[in-house]
Amino acid sequence: MAHYLPIEKKILILNSLVEGNSICSTVRMTGVHKLTILRLLCEAGERAQEILDREMVNLECKYIQVDEIWNFVFKKQKQCTEEEKRSGEVGDLYTFVAMDSQTKIVPSFLIGKRSQHFALQMMKDLQYRIKNRFQLSTDSFKGYPGAVDEVFGDDIDFGMVHKEFKESGKGEKRYSPAQIVRMIIKPITGQPERKHISTSHIERQNLTMRMQMRRFTRLTNGFSKKLENLKAATALHFYHYNFMRIHSSLRVTPAMEAKVTKRLWGWEDLLNYGQIKQAA
Repeated sequence: MAHYLPIEKKILILNSLVEGNSICSTVRMTGVHKLTILRLLCEAGERAQEILDREMVNLECKYIQVDEIWNFVFKKQKQCTEEEKRSGEVGDLYTFVAMDSQTKIVPSFLIGKRSQHFALQMMKDLQYRIKNRFQLSTDSFKGYPGAVDEVFGDDIDFGMVHKEFKESGKGEKRYSPAQIVRMIIKPITGQPERKHISTSHIERQNLTMRMQMRRFTRLTNGFSKKLENLKAATALHFYHYNFMRIHSSLRVTPAMEAKVTKRLWGWEDLLNYGQIKQAA
């Protein structure tokens, strides 16, 4: 992993990336070449994904909220050729994110198109990681009901939140959140507790993602140029969020609150993961 860099420099770079700085600003702050930083990002992201896959299993979660956050790779969808659209690696993409509203842990995320296929893959991943029956809340994306039914059947309590928005204006107003005209709570499967059918916590997580990953910040040129880089940055973000960042309302990390670990993790755990795995 960029072996010639001292570990202090690697930690400085990783801290910069998870605190909302772009690749170019990280280059200016650290003096490390852009390609070296990208190489470190991809390698660290791959290890972060391995750790998340290993640790985020057999979880006990009670109230899971799922949402999708929009982003794009290389160019926006309307500028893509038909061949690029079929590849699924450029243009508009969505990051599906699941969050437990009690422990604040993010057990699962998935990057892909906003489609039935990826909604189904997201539900399969949740089923693999969570061992108990739980209550699921989503927005009104039409891909969820069929995906939830195929994966969980009746073994889930599922509700949806449908929001109707006032039409946004032009100019400055179009960059402000649209006013909610009406919100409809829809129990779908099982017996979900109505007061817990909500997407408010996962929507706040969307803000955290946009604040802490430059690739998700709107109206900038910091967007991902390759899908590989977007996946690496997202895995790195959720490793940091779950294991390293103390949540203000919990006063511990989400992983500690969910009893995944008993201690605060650091970048050393990620950077030395290959050695730890070989020793095991």
